[in-house]
Amino acid sequence: MNRLHDTERRELASDNYAGVHPEVLAAIAAANGGHQTAYGGDAYTARLQEVVAHHFGGDAHAYPVFNGTGANVLALQSALPRWGAVICAETAHINTDENAAPERVGGLKLLTVPTPDGKLTPELVARHAWGWGDEHRAQPGVVSLTQSTELGTTYTPEEVRAITEHAHGLGMRVHVDGARIANAAAWLDVPLRAFTTDAGVDLVSLGGTKNGAMFGEAVVVLDPAAVTGVEFLRKIDMQLASKMRFVSAQLVALFEDDLWLRSARRANAMAARLRAGVERLDGVTLMLPTQANAVFAVVPPPVAERLREVRRFYDWDPATGSVRWMCSFDTTEDDVDGFVAALEGELARV
Repeated sequence: MNRLHDTERRELASDNYAGVHPEVLAAIAAANGGHQTAYGGDAYTARLQEVVAHHFGGDAHAYPVFNGTGANVLALQSALPRWGAVICAETAHINTDENAAPERVGGLKLLTVPTPDGKLTPELVARHAWGWGDEHRAQPGVVSLTQSTELGTTYTPEEVRAITEHAHGLGMRVHVDGARIANAAAWLDVPLRAFTTDAGVDLVSLGGTKNGAMFGEAVVVLDPAAVTGVEFLRKIDMQLASKMRFVSAQLVALFEDDLWLRSARRANAMAARLRAGVERLDGVTLMLPTQANAVFAVVPPPVAERLREVRRFYDWDPATGSVRWMCSFDTTEDDVDGFVAALEGELARV
């Protein structure tokens, strides 16, 4: 097949735009050849369990799935009865960017809370954590945290612990949507378990795609008592891979050593470089702190439109003129510096 795209072009729209990390691609190739037991009975999925236990503790068990939406829906379904509800930030990915999958596929009620920075607190959780026993109300059963958040902020281990203690005191479970969990750990400079297992989290959607995988995430159950029927739900939700070794091999490649951390640190560093470059420019207003691999800013709409010819990126809120610039594991210094120079040039035309 002929190559159909420019392999030197990189965008700032999403870390999903990036290709596969060469080490992950090599892991897929290494897992190929010969026969391995299907549906998770392979050597790579077995190795993944060891890798997950290293990061999250001996009770942790991974259920590889195809994508992040599937991971979130499966995780939440497994922790809730049919009448259960999930408390989440209004900006949470499960509420804003997964269409109606939690509701239509998972059969879940989302109870959303406005937040200034994408992060829940015990006080914000309390707005919806009530009404148990009322047959007219969906029963709050899980608090879902996005780490890092859709606004590029991160929860500290102490912040997570405060939420888990509050939720557990009410008989609720806590789920972490970790599509960008590596970026959060890189920013906080702590192990993955510091804001998950050690902070009392019950289950995690472990991200890979946004950090260099071709496809594939995993539901990681930290407390076996928190879930029911994960194996059956994974099949019902069409997330059971027959050739699971190729999903597991990618996650092993990422998390067995430090590839996950190296890649996340690179993306975060490029976002910090981008922020430093644009914050000196008149006509740019930065929003929120940059604690992972995203930069949010307000720029004049005509400037944003012309800039997309240099690097594609998304509007965040057209009403305010805010945009999001997202860096990836393969974003380079030249990518960032060239974009900043182009932005400066376009601002001069306003």
